[in-house]
Amino acid sequence: MDRLILLRHGEAERDAPSGDDFDRRLVRPGIAASAAMGETLADLGFCPDLVLVSAAARTRDTWEALCQAFPKAQARFEDSLYLAEPERVRALAQAAGATCGTVMVVGHNPGLQDLTVQMLKAGGAPPALIAKAQNGFPTAAAAVFLFDHAGRPSYDGLFFPGR
Repeated sequence: MDRLILLRHGEAERDAPSGDDFDRRLVRPGIAASAAMGETLADLGFCPDLVLVSAAARTRDTWEALCQAFPKAQARFEDSLYLAEPERVRALAQAAGATCGTVMVVGHNPGLQDLTVQMLKAGGAPPALIAKAQNGFPTAAAAVFLFDHAGRPSYDGLFFPGR
């Protein structure tokens, strides 16, 4: 894997009709912000070969809103990405990255935010950038990292919706 894109799901309803967090769907602003983030990433050339999507309804909805921006990407739905810890997210991405150049993970906080902060620190990012990620990783936000031959991350972009 040469590049990793971490993308948090779009804004979702507070409660699903079923009462189960897993079943929460995106609301209209969440769909719009997710689609816009997909367009932004694609316009910048950040196009994934493979997208790992949490199996939760809100992440599947996010991928549905994004997929038009990445017509060549293959998607794989992963039950274990639902509310996954940062170590699990990174392990899944690394395993998937053995066969492709750019992997995108569509998942949840706090795992994505925590992994973003960990990789910013590991890559020697400026303190102000680390602080920005620590202070919030809103819905439909994306963090992009490059990896060197030794697997060390370096910051390649941090994108918040509407900014």
